[in-house]
Amino acid sequence: MACDKKRVLVVEDDNEVRSMLSDYLTFLGYQTDTAADGLEGLNRIKEQTYDLVITDIAMPYVSGIGIISILKKNHPDIPVIAITGYGYHAEELAQEKNADFIMGKPFDVQKLKEAIKKLVSV
Repeated sequence: MACDKKRVLVVEDDNEVRSMLSDYLTFLGYQTDTAADGLEGLNRIKEQTYDLVITDIAMPYVSGIGIISILKKNHPDIPVIAITGYGYHAEELAQEKNADFIMGKPFDVQKLKEAIKKLVSV
C-alpha cells in the first residue's frame, strides 16, 4: 500500500545527484520528496513529516549543517544522513550536529542502502 511507504526527503543542490538519489530511493520502495537547496528543504520539513532526511552539507541559502541543527532541535526522532564532497571537516561538523550517518562523495550506493535500512525500514 502506498500509504504505508516510508517518506524520505532528499535535500541536494546538484541536480544529477538529487535525481539519482530520488530514483534509487523510489526503486528501494520509499516515497521520495526532493529539495534543491536548504531553504526549500526546511520548508518541506515544515509541511510534511518524514521518516528520514538525506542532505548534502554544502548548499546555498541554508547549509546541510543548518538543516541538521534545526531538524535535530525540532524533530530529534527523525534520522538524518549527511553527504559531502568536502572531506573530514564537513563530516566532523555534521557529526557535531548529531547526524545519524555521514557519507563522503562519491558514495557507495550499497553503503547508503545499508545505512537507510538501519535507520528506517520499508
